[in-house]
Amino acid sequence: MGRVVSFKSLVAIRKRLKKARKKVVFTNGCFDILHRGHVEYLSNAKSLGDVLIVGVNNDASVKRIKGDGRPIVEEEDRVHVVAALASVDYVCLFGEDTPYEIIRALVPDVLVKGADWPLEKVVGKDVVEKAGGKVKMIKFLSDRSTTRIIEKISKSAAVRS
Repeated sequence: MGRVVSFKSLVAIRKRLKKARKKVVFTNGCFDILHRGHVEYLSNAKSLGDVLIVGVNNDASVKRIKGDGRPIVEEEDRVHVVAALASVDYVCLFGEDTPYEIIRALVPDVLVKGADWPLEKVVGKDVVEKAGGKVKMIKFLSDRSTTRIIEKISKSAAVRS
């Protein structure tokens, strides 16, 4: 089970991991209504290194990115659920719309993003590649998304009313 840590603590942890020559993988996301797609994505990300660090958008940034009505699950619950996954070592909450500042501070060995993003638009790619690291794209499990779950719940609620 991973640990939820502050940005400051995460930077110190990364320094220790670098000294220990551990391969650090970083990814990020909203992780609102955790589902199988998230779990498999994070498991695949972990397989690319020794330690997986996950940046989770706070409630305000999720609302800016996803719109009104989101997130469904509050940030405190989302970070703890993500941290409880076997593949996750550390989780850090962030409030910016992108994880650029975390990536710049950590300089992970591997930066992971979903394959739905164009490689050239991956935030932090420049930082990681300049340091000799790799950017890896992971395919999503088809038909698994928070949006799809919300739509299914909405349809189910409409049928019942």
